[in-house]
Order: sequence, then C-alpha cells, then structure tokens
Amino acid sequence: MPDHHPGVSVSGSNRPRFHFTPTSGWINDPYGVTWHDGRYHLFFQHLPGQVSWAPEQHWGHAVSDDLLRWTEHEVVLSPDDIDGGIWSGSVVRTDSGDGRMFYTAVRVDHPQIGVVRAARPADPSWNVWHKEATVAAPPEGLRLAAFRDPYVLHDGHQWRMLVGAGTPDGTALALSWTSPDLDTWSYVGVLASRPSSSVDPVWTGTVWECPQLFQVGSAWVLVVSVWAEHQTRYEAYAVGDLVDGKFMPRAWRRLTYGPGHYAGSAFTDNDGRPCLLHWLRDVVDPERGWAGAHSVSHVLSLQGDRLLAEPHPVVAFAAEPLPPGTARRIGRANLQLDDDVLAVEIDSQRWTMPCRGGPVRLLVDGPVVEIFGPEGVAAFAVGPRTDPALSTGSPSVRAART
Repeated sequence: MPDHHPGVSVSGSNRPRFHFTPTSGWINDPYGVTWHDGRYHLFFQHLPGQVSWAPEQHWGHAVSDDLLRWTEHEVVLSPDDIDGGIWSGSVVRTDSGDGRMFYTAVRVDHPQIGVVRAARPADPSWNVWHKEATVAAPPEGLRLAAFRDPYVLHDGHQWRMLVGAGTPDGTALALSWTSPDLDTWSYVGVLASRPSSSVDPVWTGTVWECPQLFQVGSAWVLVVSVWAEHQTRYEAYAVGDLVDGKFMPRAWRRLTYGPGHYAGSAFTDNDGRPCLLHWLRDVVDPERGWAGAHSVSHVLSLQGDRLLAEPHPVVAFAAEPLPPGTARRIGRANLQLDDDVLAVEIDSQRWTMPCRGGPVRLLVDGPVVEIFGPEGVAAFAVGPRTDPALSTGSPSVRAART
C-alpha cells in the first residue's frame, strides 16, 4: 500500500500531508505505537470498505521509520465467531523483544461491556498475530455500565493493566490488574475514579475511555477520554503519584479543546520522549472512500502540575508561532487569539481554549489544523463540508459507540 509522504499531497484528494489517514475505509482510535525491529508500529481501529462507524471493528496496522511517513499494512485482527468487534487496546514489548497485544472483545448486540483478550505475533514482522485467551473481565460484584480499552504498562515493579469503565450512577473508573509475566493477571481494584458530580476545575464524565498511565520525569500522569450520554467529549488528565497501586491525583485539568482530539494513546519514542497520539474526529473524504485521521505525535513535558504538549521534532518545522492579537481565517474557520484566550468559529459554532502563560503554535496541514498552547491542545477540520452522518464527530456516530 502507498506511503503517506510529508510534503506530497495525494493527487486529487483532500488528504493531509503530515497526519496519518487510511488508504481506504474508516479509522478511529490509535494505540500500540511501539519501536520494534528498527521501526515504529502503529495499530488502530479500522473498518475496511466503509466510511462510517460500526461495532465490527478490526485492528489496522502501519509502520514508519520516523513517526511521519507511514506505510499501511494488512489488518492484523478481525472479528470472528467469538469476537464480534475488536475494540481498542494496547501493545507492549518485553525486554527480550517479545510483543503482546491486549484488546477489547465485544458482542455486537451488547458492546458496552467487553472482555480483554491477548494476542501474540506469529513472526518478527508483527504482520500476523494469533489470538489467545481472555485475560480480564468485569470484576464480580462491581456493577458497570461500560468496560473497555485495556492499557498495559510496566510500573517499575510489575506489569499493570488499566481498563476504562463507568458505573450506572455516573462514576468514571480506571480499574487495575497486575501480572508478573503478561500471562496471569490478578484484579487489584480501582486505580482511580471520579464521580460525574465533580466539575471543579474540570468535568470528567461518566465513563473513562482509553485510560493512559505513564511517567513524565518522576511524576505519574493519568490521561482519560471523557465519555457521557453516548458522546465522546474531550481528554482530561491529572498529574499525581502512584501509591500502593492507587493513583493519587493532585489536580484534574482539561487537555484537549475543539471537535478534533480524542482517544489519546501514550507511547515513548525511540529517544525516550513521552508522547501522545490522538484520533482526529471530523476528518473525512467519503467521495474518495476514507474517513478518520490521527494527530501528529505530541511530545510531553511538565510545568509544575500542568502537562504541556508540543509537536514532535520530526514535524515541528510545520508549526508556526501564533502571536497574541492574531485574527486569521483558515478554510471554514475564523481564529482570534487575544492575550489569554483562543476563539475559533466554524460554520456558526464557536468554542474557546485558554492560552495563559506561554506561546501558541499553529500547524495547518491541508484539511487539518492543530494548535498547541500552554494550557492544552486543539484540533479541527477545515476541509469541505460533508454529510454530517459521515462525520467522525457527529452525534449519530458518537451515539453508536455506546
């Protein structure tokens, strides 16, 4: 399949140059970015042959030498008689180089509550994977409204798995399992939770999708994708400490603004930098048979208890400063940056992002805009308007992912 090269537009298409898009079909959540055998491997939610979301998800696969030029490979996991849909998860690589996938297996008629299954690569190329047994399921005695999106990491002592969840009373959860060997897993309780009644300083919804736990320096960071009322909302995070298997947040903050970023996936690049990669909603070209895009890689750092994101060095050349007082039109969007607030209006819809205390950078890539500020990041599509039913961020599609 063709590479997506920076600086080269796909002839006759509305594709971005620096943001990964599928050759055809639908994509959403990215995950499992791993440096293996001299290149990066990316996995993602994928529906071949259609441009709207459905629960019968597959796992797509692409590779890159530099996090910028991606070559799409064949699908690595598909639904079968056991797995009605292959939903989001993660990939880890052991010190010996062995790979392991952990994914959400769902029933199409009841996708809210999944189970976690594992898979192993059949060869060093990671192009073929074999499914294995279920390794985690909703804990007995815990009433849940949602259970999905395993994220596996080594916490310095043992392997740890987080699974996103929510209770019927509106409490969002990150549940936790531990393992000495990636084969045998023990449920160890709730890693973190927050009720939907808590709104100060940011509301974090009724379900946490795609929980990501990682270190930036000596601090632990928990990033969650906020879900509520059958809609994907935004990403939030807390900086804190991991104490006896519990995440102790210092303060919750909002990470993403606008209709773009969701389902952030944490990884470490080959130079040891902590990074996030996000799904970009609303980037579609149904006439040419593809829908969905991923952000550029974001490099993370901390300023006190605030998480800062910048474009990865491989794409930083494409980002320009956006000084205070700027008023600019990009495609269908009008941007206005005052001293401490960025305001964006697209098709009569207006939203803002706080920008106090630091520089703002703008990355325009064909139909995609990403903005990096001192208090968060924003993304939105500025390409031609499309049928709302095909939009990755439309209420009808969001409602389907319940």
